[in-house]
Amino acid sequence: MDLKELYQEIILDHGKNPRNLRKTENFNKDAKGHNPLCGDNVHIYLKLNENKKVEDISFEGHGCAISMASASIMTDLVKGKEEAEVKEIVNDFLDMIKEKEELQNKILNEDEKTKLMCLSGVKQYPMRVKCATLSWHTLTSAIDDFQKIVNTES
Repeated sequence: MDLKELYQEIILDHGKNPRNLRKTENFNKDAKGHNPLCGDNVHIYLKLNENKKVEDISFEGHGCAISMASASIMTDLVKGKEEAEVKEIVNDFLDMIKEKEELQNKILNEDEKTKLMCLSGVKQYPMRVKCATLSWHTLTSAIDDFQKIVNTES
């Protein structure tokens, strides 16, 4: 199996069987995101402990396979990480999906990086970049307590 097939398999798996698709109990941060161009909607629920570590994260919503897979992968990768690490992972992902070839952070292990790199192909399709990044921008909004709905067109 070549890398492109592996990436497609990961996206399809997470798109069809999203991880953490539920509402976190006792969440203390949340945010909503919307992509009006393709109708993706996401609501991120985050539970940070007193040390600002992600105890739990989940999402509700609906959208295309890229959007759902991205949210699923994101929630898997940031669970258990500290807030500062989460922000570094988010920024690294957004840089990679828009311009850089590879992920730069040292926080993720190789398997985690492979999962995240499977979304790198969307940079060839500018409209799909918004699908892949919606949940990530929404997570940032939740962490920063920015109460406005994240909109890919604003």
